[in-house]
Amino acid sequence: MNKILEVNGVTGGYTSSQTVIKNITFDIHEKEIVALIGLNGAGKSTTIKHILGLLQPREGSIQIAGQTFASNPDTYRLSYGYIPESPIYYEELSLWEHLELMAMTHGVERQLFLERVKPLLQEFRMEEMKDRFPHQFSKGMRQKLMIMMALLVEPRLFIVDEPILGLDPLGIRSLLTWLEKCKEQGAGILMSTHILATAERYCDRFIIIHKGEIKMQGTLEELRQQTGFSHHSLDDIYLHVVEAEDK
Repeated sequence: MNKILEVNGVTGGYTSSQTVIKNITFDIHEKEIVALIGLNGAGKSTTIKHILGLLQPREGSIQIAGQTFASNPDTYRLSYGYIPESPIYYEELSLWEHLELMAMTHGVERQLFLERVKPLLQEFRMEEMKDRFPHQFSKGMRQKLMIMMALLVEPRLFIVDEPILGLDPLGIRSLLTWLEKCKEQGAGILMSTHILATAERYCDRFIIIHKGEIKMQGTLEELRQQTGFSHHSLDDIYLHVVEAEDK
């Protein structure tokens, strides 16, 4: 499989004197979903912010489809779709206008936009809300807006940060079903999550990050081999790794 995201030896943080993540190295290939898991403060969000181009590594490099942020920031930003943990929106734009804006900034032609947007509105049960504004939405509806905006542009890479928080059961099912479809069509997906049972069911590989460093990564079977937990769940393996590191 071709590599879509390459993170090589990245060390960085929010200030020049504060190191939050150290020597982070992993890849995301096409047609796979990879879970980034760790405790609060483990370095997941900092890693994601470096991938998004919001923070620049002090050491190491990040490439999406062979492009770095420094070489071409605009092209780099258009190569991924981002679903944040906390919805980000414009109060003065309706749901439909948010989707139109997303399509325009990513060069999605009008006819293609109309073909893509209808099934998204149906899937996430937001058809009746399309002309309303975000301040009229519940938290889950705002999260659905973020999800639809990312899915609409069909990028090669999805970066999904705690996507399940705030969603109802039908919304969770719709998101995971749609991500699986994107995967089958060739996308790579990096998903940060605390819901390990969901990660175990839907993700192909797992990255365990703790205290700013990757402690283990691989398929569930590879993690089992590395820990000797031959028949254990991802949850059991994760807790074992974290507790062993804290002793």
